Amino acid sequence: MHFIVKLFPEITIKSPPVRKRFIKHLRENLKELCRELEFPVQVVRDWDKIDVMAETDDPVAIAEVAEILSHTPGIAYFSKVQTFPLGDLEDIFQKTKAIWADALADKTFCVRVKRNGDHEFSSIEVERYVGGGLNQHTEAKGVKLKDPDITVRMEIKRDQLHVIETQTQGLGGFPLGSQEPVLSLISGGFDSTVSSYLTIKRGIRTHYCFFNLGGRAHEVGVKEVAYYLWKKFGASHRVMFVTIPFEDVVSEILEKVDNSQMGVVLKRMMLRAASKVAEEMEIQALVTGEAIGQVSSQTLTNLAVIDSVTDTLVLRPLIAMDKGEIIDVARRIGTEEFAAAMPEYCGVISRKPTTRAQEMRVAHEESKFDMAVLEAAITERRTVHIDKVMDDLDEDVQVGVQQQVESAQVVIDVRHPDETELRPLRIEGVEVLTIPFYKLSAEFPALDKTRDYLLYCDKGVMSQLHAANLRDAGYSNLGVYRPED
Repeated sequence: MHFIVKLFPEITIKSPPVRKRFIKHLRENLKELCRELEFPVQVVRDWDKIDVMAETDDPVAIAEVAEILSHTPGIAYFSKVQTFPLGDLEDIFQKTKAIWADALADKTFCVRVKRNGDHEFSSIEVERYVGGGLNQHTEAKGVKLKDPDITVRMEIKRDQLHVIETQTQGLGGFPLGSQEPVLSLISGGFDSTVSSYLTIKRGIRTHYCFFNLGGRAHEVGVKEVAYYLWKKFGASHRVMFVTIPFEDVVSEILEKVDNSQMGVVLKRMMLRAASKVAEEMEIQALVTGEAIGQVSSQTLTNLAVIDSVTDTLVLRPLIAMDKGEIIDVARRIGTEEFAAAMPEYCGVISRKPTTRAQEMRVAHEESKFDMAVLEAAITERRTVHIDKVMDDLDEDVQVGVQQQVESAQVVIDVRHPDETELRPLRIEGVEVLTIPFYKLSAEFPALDKTRDYLLYCDKGVMSQLHAANLRDAGYSNLGVYRPED
């Protein structure tokens, strides 16, 4: 197996020292991500690419590596290639024909060559020779230079020939860790999950801060989507999940702040708390999912009043995006189902919320607020590594884990369909249902209530979170299946 990874174009135009640093970041990230695979993977960096290689042609192994490459920030695209010592034009044609002949049957095609080094032939000469040979010696329908059915690609670099079998679009952006870290204020809805994804994609190590306004199910759901984002797009770097209990802060606002100002005051309290946490974590910026005019607190006037309580930089990746665009991104990255099913808890609901908040008026309302309540919430926050989010759940929500399945039990595989397709779960003598995690809350109530169910995922985190969610909803006929490694 051999993949050639091409860098995101913005990396290639950096100065040589910066480009070298970014490539080093990407190589280290890929090495870290591939370390969990069951076979050794070699990651070698070059000036304009990274080679990812393994001594296996197992389709499952190839798919696992491709999955990692497709979700790693900093990659423009990656190609699965077969590599040979460079010969003459006839040798190039024969090697290309051996790989592409069957696929070209009854298809139009063209040949595209990228060449680097000193050779006796030009790129165009290779394209003409190989294209003519494939046209004559395969069952291809013919050469078509514009919009062909198939484009046969190859790269010639010095004394090597790379015949490209497949080419896949990458995530783009910068390698994770190449930028300073941020603290993302995440609620689990469309906006905060997409804004968190965008900062990860830009190479920013993104930590999570959740304000618990009173719902345990909401907290479990937010931990679930934060873990998903980290695992899918940012698992090369460990990050923290911070939970700040905000129930008493909300109560104080409801009791003492004028109805029209409550939304702005709540956001200001959140920024104060998040800024304090960020300072102690040595993080320079906060991230929110706000977009101009989406709700009353998100007018320019209100945002300016909200931001005035902190000197910490506040980033808003979605500021000019439409809601439909945000939902489209959520659908593409796999968080739409999370957001749609997320339990909601509205901290404050104003009957006539202000859209043109005034600093003096808001300050007057906040003078009635006991800031000791806010300080207590900050002090009582809980911080855990994102891969240990289950450790932070109350004991009464924890669900039993089994390493063996009893004959009468049913296992539910909650992994993403991409994972179940790669590595189907089969247990001899045991019924296995496949219900993706994002459909489980909706489909579990319809299952036979007389049966016992065990949820399964690779690491046991998503299954435990969903089991806790279902247990919190009143279901007791379930546990977690975690076979021995």
